[in-house]
Amino acid sequence: MDLTGKLLIAMPGMEDPRFEASVILICAHSSQGAMGLIVNKPVDDLSFETLLEQLGIPHLPESRNISVHFGGPVERGRGFVLHSPDYHAKDGTMDIAGQFGMTATQDILRALGRGEGPQTALMALGYAGWGEGQLEAEILRNDWLTADAPADLIFEAEPASKWGAALRHIGVNPMALSGTAGHA
Repeated sequence: MDLTGKLLIAMPGMEDPRFEASVILICAHSSQGAMGLIVNKPVDDLSFETLLEQLGIPHLPESRNISVHFGGPVERGRGFVLHSPDYHAKDGTMDIAGQFGMTATQDILRALGRGEGPQTALMALGYAGWGEGQLEAEILRNDWLTADAPADLIFEAEPASKWGAALRHIGVNPMALSGTAGHA
């Protein structure tokens, strides 16, 4: 199973509060583990402009102002820009299933500060990571639903509505979900 480029949607019974009602784009998945970014939990006390200022990167009037999110609990001081596939840094962009790119170098921040760079983007601080077999076990335990990842849901939907929108995208009524898992 390769979930690269897919969404993980937290089930209501998620025991880890850091992932409660989370929508995660899986950026890499292999037999060694997985890495993803939470796309629906904005950081309330940090704007993109402030982040650029803290890094000493110019923020010009034509600058793009992208949202800053809590990307996950691993390496929270590290930033990742999740973006449309129209931008590619020579040594710093990871292709995500041909649908998205993820760049972790300051080049993309400089480009966005100049009003350039990818058409759509969001900034994630930290990431979600799973060791070998861990994500698969969590899916079997009914912690997560999986789905295709529509770009409009990731980049255009309001963060507070992404969890419900992701569920509706796969035909699930959020009100019909139970926090208790079962097996037939």
